Amino acid sequence: MDDQIKISAVILAREEEATIERVVAGALPHADEVLVVDGHSRDRTRELAAAAGARVVLDRGRGKGDGYRVGLAEARGEVVVFMDADCSHDPADIPKLAAPILENRLDLVIASRWRGGSDDVRPNLSHFLRDFGGNLLSMIISARFRMEVTDCLNGFRALRRDLGLRLGLTADDFDVEHEMVMKALKQGLRVGEVGSHEYARAGGVSKLPTFAKAHKFFLRLFVELF
Repeated sequence: MDDQIKISAVILAREEEATIERVVAGALPHADEVLVVDGHSRDRTRELAAAAGARVVLDRGRGKGDGYRVGLAEARGEVVVFMDADCSHDPADIPKLAAPILENRLDLVIASRWRGGSDDVRPNLSHFLRDFGGNLLSMIISARFRMEVTDCLNGFRALRRDLGLRLGLTADDFDVEHEMVMKALKQGLRVGEVGSHEYARAGGVSKLPTFAKAHKFFLRLFVELF
């Protein structure tokens, strides 16, 4: 870890050429380094990210969970703030997520859409199942650990890097997000949330097919809790 780097913004990206420049540009004023972890994009994501001022590395091609692990290994800051590359997260909230960690009040901070609002709520079955499933997982985790978690699947989150490296994350897919929360709580880390507004995806397409991968989220819950 570089003592001069307090906050590393780690942007997880795969085929996000339509938005990656805006996300990097938005993160640069709020972080000491901006790192893009690219999932082997076949478009210009890597080139555009580098041109916008980010350091770019490749993950190992296993999925979003792999991107988290590569980001933790490659980041040089004390606090790692993860965010998506589709403009759904507000880079101006990076300091708000990092502050409780830098002030030694929390170890993992999740941005909550339910505390900050969302533009990405749509009246269709896919969004209904996504929100219902995420809320159900959050409720079960909250009951199990006797603390309130409202948005365990939000990828906008900050983590103390040294502790993150010791979590032992194994998920390769999107289920890494609640795996991280549960392993942090089981290891006694201080977990909390701050409100952050979620914006609708500004370009590209979602990499999370709700129907095809829903079972993974509940399998991960079972593995971690039982």
